[in-house]
Amino acid sequence: MTVPLRSGISVVISVYNSAGVLKTLVEAIKSELCQLHTEFEVILVNDGSIDASWNVILMLSEIYPWLSGINLMRNYGQNNALLCGIRAVQYEITVTMDDDLQHPPTAIKCLVTKLLSEGLEVVYGRPLKEEPGLFRDSASVLTKLAIKHALGVKTAPDVCSFRAYRTKLRRAFDKFHSPYINIDVLLSWGASKFGVVHVEHNPRTFKTSNYTLQKLITHAVNLLTGFSTLPLQVASFYGILLTGFGVILLAYVVIKYLVYPINVPGFPFLASIIIIFSGAQLLALGIIGEYVGRIYARTMDRPPYIVDELIRESRHACLDELEKRFAKG
Repeated sequence: MTVPLRSGISVVISVYNSAGVLKTLVEAIKSELCQLHTEFEVILVNDGSIDASWNVILMLSEIYPWLSGINLMRNYGQNNALLCGIRAVQYEITVTMDDDLQHPPTAIKCLVTKLLSEGLEVVYGRPLKEEPGLFRDSASVLTKLAIKHALGVKTAPDVCSFRAYRTKLRRAFDKFHSPYINIDVLLSWGASKFGVVHVEHNPRTFKTSNYTLQKLITHAVNLLTGFSTLPLQVASFYGILLTGFGVILLAYVVIKYLVYPINVPGFPFLASIIIIFSGAQLLALGIIGEYVGRIYARTMDRPPYIVDELIRESRHACLDELEKRFAKG
């Protein structure tokens, strides 16, 4: 049974090793949302933090009755943690943001206003200036390529984790059950009206980025192979291209032999061609293997997250329903 949504705003935040910043973040969000004169809630999802983040969440829940906490059994990743929180919200508008104060709470009003005034379904708070870095930029290109293939050319450059959207969109992925998750792609399954607000993101002062080069590359690969058939199409094109090259090469060898009836030595050249074709085959098999691996993960019924603990003192009716869902397995 679906819990009816109430008029108001739900803020969902994935928390990882942010004990030192949570109090400041929650107070800033409270100050901003109180000015909107609407009901609201904040859901903090502790994504397997190894510091005192969960203890801080417990402490904050005793101070603020509108704050709920979900503690995951281990670190599942930002998108997985957000999905857990998204399924627990009770208000018509959901806002997601990072836990490091880079996303200014003062911009929540801008996102919500644009969402409601223009009849949009999803609004992104795109940074005015992207965080520099060669590795980050390279991984971002792969990520945006997959999102572009899934969402469309106009929307992909604006995608970021600071977003406001209509909670009803979660019905489009209500039965989605996979360890490989991207919130933006899931939202695109139900949304068609996207918007963007340019926001001045604050410098990261309390903590460093949790996204290492390895995590960025892994995220880009998971996005490309988990929500897009683009790699398979590239592999097919690559195969056709090399096949055409092989046919041309064969024609060259045959014609040269007919014109000059002598043995063609060229062993190094032949070996190089074999290596090229073998590499192409292994590349195609590797791409297919990535898709087979995801099918295997789905057949194992591996959950995207597992809830270890809920804050009972301040939980809402939707959190009760969430707990019952997990209790049933």
